[in-house]
Amino acid sequence: MAEFVKVANTSDLAPGQVKLVEVGERWVALFNVGGQFYAIEDRCTHDDGPLAEGMLDGHVIMCPRHGATFDVRTGAALTFPAVTPVPAHEVKIEGDAVLVSTQRKRK
Repeated sequence: MAEFVKVANTSDLAPGQVKLVEVGERWVALFNVGGQFYAIEDRCTHDDGPLAEGMLDGHVIMCPRHGATFDVRTGAALTFPAVTPVPAHEVKIEGDAVLVSTQRKRK
């Protein structure tokens, strides 16, 4: 069974914002897209770019290094130069708490 850790309050992240959070031993980018929260690991699979520093457009985050894009809901690589998905983590909301699973989502 997955363990969840509190990483933020819902009020910490307005829609369209990204926050870098620590989940267990991993750095994860937490996204608020229209009031829905998503989490993917913070490293571009092409060149280890910091995704939390990228530009968010809807459900798509662009790596600030070479422009690869990923779907924040699933971690899927959408454009070159990335071809490998970024691991995603399940997110739960309990009251005002944003909880992220310490385990990667299974495909």
